[in-house]
Amino acid sequence: MAPGNASLVTEFILVGLTDLPDLQLPLFCLFLLMYVVTVLGNLCLVTLIGLNPHLHTPMYFFLFNLSFIDLFYSSVFTPKMLIHFTSKKNIISYRGCMTQLFFFCFFGISEAYVLTSMAYDRYVAICNPLLYNVVMSPNVCSLLMLGSYLMAFSGAMAHTGCMLRLTFCDANTINHYLCDILPLLQLSCTSTYVNELVVLIVEGINVIVPTVTIFVSYGFILSSILRISSTEGRSKAFSTCTAHIIAVTLFFGSGAFMYLKPSSAGSMDEGKISSVFYTNVVPMMNPFIYSLRNKDIKLAVRKTLSKRVF
Repeated sequence: MAPGNASLVTEFILVGLTDLPDLQLPLFCLFLLMYVVTVLGNLCLVTLIGLNPHLHTPMYFFLFNLSFIDLFYSSVFTPKMLIHFTSKKNIISYRGCMTQLFFFCFFGISEAYVLTSMAYDRYVAICNPLLYNVVMSPNVCSLLMLGSYLMAFSGAMAHTGCMLRLTFCDANTINHYLCDILPLLQLSCTSTYVNELVVLIVEGINVIVPTVTIFVSYGFILSSILRISSTEGRSKAFSTCTAHIIAVTLFFGSGAFMYLKPSSAGSMDEGKISSVFYTNVVPMMNPFIYSLRNKDIKLAVRKTLSKRVF
């Protein structure tokens, strides 16, 4: 069997979350509702930040990009996932699968670095408030976002490029609801050593570097908060970080469970459940996490609605 850069398989079959017939309709309704809420929530947040000048600050610049990423991230795989619940076989072409893999990696890695940039923004705001406008200048914010997208592009290209070099012979059933790296590697009839090495390096960098940066940032933040004498000041400082901590825990926790462990058929079934959190739950929850107790967002909603009514 000669290895090559072209696959003998022209299409893949996505197994989905479950093959139990009784669960297909309830899951379809559940994930359709989640997708609608995700799209509307992130679209509203993007629109609010864009229309209200008082939200044109570094924190909301990053939140704008996070909502933009979540909007497209969930759209990479959810429509295909919904089709599976209403059809006997969920088929995706080889090119479609590789395209989905690229954008899945791109938006996933982008989100990791945007969350890291947001942690750095909170660190500067709490630990160096007098220098905040200097340190978090528009140029710095733009460079942080450019770096996030470049890291995402390089990671997505590395994963997709290595996947394209593999040959898929007969097995074409992907034990997942999307074209993810690990279930695709299980189908290859050629050596996946290089791919596994790339997964270890790229995912290691894109999980460990952001995680360490976030932990260090919050270490300094916690130290500064504990030095605040007033209880009200401490409470206010904590409240500005709570939303971000929740989002980071959900995203990185579920992502690490999926990728930073040995792959097997049993672990892949467990991984599908954990991947629901960082692919569906986190993009849906982010708009609520960052806006429900946010006075600036509530003010923006009132201003926008009053303008439209007038």
